[in-house]
Amino acid sequence: MRLSPSPRLRAMLRRMPALNLYSIGELLLLAVLAIQCARLFWTIVTPVGPLGDWRLAQPGMGGSPAAILRGFDPFFRVSGAQGGTTAVTSLQLTLFGTRIDDATGQSSAIIAGPDGVQNSIGLGQEIVPGVRLKAVAFDHVTIDRGGKAEELYIDQSGGPAPAATVAAPVASAPGAVPQGAVPVAPPPPPVGSAADGKLPGVNASQLKSDIGFTPRIDGGRITGLVVRSQGNGAAFRTIGLKDGDVVTAAGGRAITGPADLDRVFSGLTAGSSISITVERNGQTLALTTTIRGQ
Repeated sequence: MRLSPSPRLRAMLRRMPALNLYSIGELLLLAVLAIQCARLFWTIVTPVGPLGDWRLAQPGMGGSPAAILRGFDPFFRVSGAQGGTTAVTSLQLTLFGTRIDDATGQSSAIIAGPDGVQNSIGLGQEIVPGVRLKAVAFDHVTIDRGGKAEELYIDQSGGPAPAATVAAPVASAPGAVPQGAVPVAPPPPPVGSAADGKLPGVNASQLKSDIGFTPRIDGGRITGLVVRSQGNGAAFRTIGLKDGDVVTAAGGRAITGPADLDRVFSGLTAGSSISITVERNGQTLALTTTIRGQ
């Protein structure tokens, strides 16, 4: 049995366009567009339900305040920045002061070696053979000793000298010793004459061992060396210096750094004299002493 379409069905089929690749693509696009329109309509008409117990997050800290303060270094030490603990150096070095210049990267430190001579050391410069200055902080420096970082701190162990007890004066006869007091013989007069400005002689080695020098920096330049007594201070007292005096010239030449004093000391011989100019309380004084020997 063979079925044949009716004339009406044949007329409808002839009016339909022929299917090709482009018509199939158009039909697919129309189907996708219809699906998206349905989804949009469903989103608009569907009510929004509750999302649960939603609250605004409160600001907080990750840990207790005490733990945060213990882990914070207000002085930004180098060891803390590197995340480890750096050992204190065992070398015979003494740190007297630091100068931090982060703007130009020309920080420096005043360091004395085993000989006690102070020198201004810049970053990357050699302090002693095999040891270089690596970093500078406000109270310590970090040195590179054969690839190992070590720290050197400013010596702050010295405290103020105890105050002397002075007994109240008691009226007595001239020359009498107060009751309970121990008579003390007056010190012998110094050898030499202070009238001509020449004080007793000293050894050349005493000049380095009994006097400490710290550069005075003014406007980025060294304008003198601040002196202080060290060791037994014999040469310091013999020359007539006082703590805080600023040596501005030695041997007739202006002082611009510790190297100037080294040149003056190296040229001293037994019997020669050395003249220095110091500033004390706004006044300029000239002192002269004789070298007894090495």
